[in-house]
Amino acid sequence: MFKKLVLASNNPGKLSEFSALMGPLGIEVIPQASLNIPEAEEPHFTFVENALAKARHAAERSGLPALADDSGLCVDALTGAPGVYSARYAGLPKSDERNNAALLGALAGETQRRAHYVCVLVLVRNAHDPQPLIGLGRWHGEIATAPRGAGGFGYDPLFWLPELGLTAAGLDAAHKNRISHRALALASLMAQLHETA
Repeated sequence: MFKKLVLASNNPGKLSEFSALMGPLGIEVIPQASLNIPEAEEPHFTFVENALAKARHAAERSGLPALADDSGLCVDALTGAPGVYSARYAGLPKSDERNNAALLGALAGETQRRAHYVCVLVLVRNAHDPQPLIGLGRWHGEIATAPRGAGGFGYDPLFWLPELGLTAAGLDAAHKNRISHRALALASLMAQLHETA
């Protein structure tokens, strides 16, 4: 198994999470920005297509295996929105605070607040890998009526976990890294990687 890979993301929250998740496996995660790799375009309508495009882009420019994720929040009452547009739901420049405000506005007066985070992870061994490994994770919860908690990033202050009585932003990092959509997707991906090793 390889010992290092490039992470096709410039999001510091994702880098921190993936480094924590991959570190125990002996895999060093190198952010693409440290290799002067620009962000890839994300023109697709699905998490899978966007993640694959980002992974191939980073692998081609680095010569290393690449890991990319495309993640987002899907809200039932909004027919799956913000979905693949989660990071830029309130427009550009990207802003977690504005995205959260836009989501609360879109759900004003709505009583059905079920939602789930989705993470699709794609690992390519090289830019032309014909058998990319794809992991999928879903984390179910609800959208709170106001932000709560000081941790996490993105929509975590609004992602209410009824069984725990707090939002994802109220979880400590270690707990989140055990139960999140990224953790579930990574577990799926690593199981496949071990099968092919």
